[in-house]
Amino acid sequence: MNTPEDCLYNEGHLWCLRENDTTVLIGISDNAQSNLGEISFIELPDNGSIVSQGKSLGVIESIKVVNELLSPVSGTIIECNDSLTDDPTTVNNEPYADGWMVRIRIDPEEQLETLMDAAEYLEYIS
Repeated sequence: MNTPEDCLYNEGHLWCLRENDTTVLIGISDNAQSNLGEISFIELPDNGSIVSQGKSLGVIESIKVVNELLSPVSGTIIECNDSLTDDPTTVNNEPYADGWMVRIRIDPEEQLETLMDAAEYLEYIS
């Protein structure tokens, strides 16, 4: 199971990678994409949308199930990975690389302290 140590994780199985003091990339964990199976559809918010920690930032659909994506942080969407609309299976193949979903300008930065590190996340899913 691929669980990068430079990411933080929430209980909704999303990862959060800090790019700098104000922005993070967000995507779904390898564990979650594996459990979902082949991803068939992803709905993401518009650029400029405000999202709240623990609230929906989109929907992911697979052959098995439809799940809400619960944001690991609060902030403003500054970029969505629009290529996932055309090829949502990218999330299955590269959940931590080309499968990232949104870039968020976080507010406040301290909310990252509420997320799990890789070791805590591995314990959470075991």
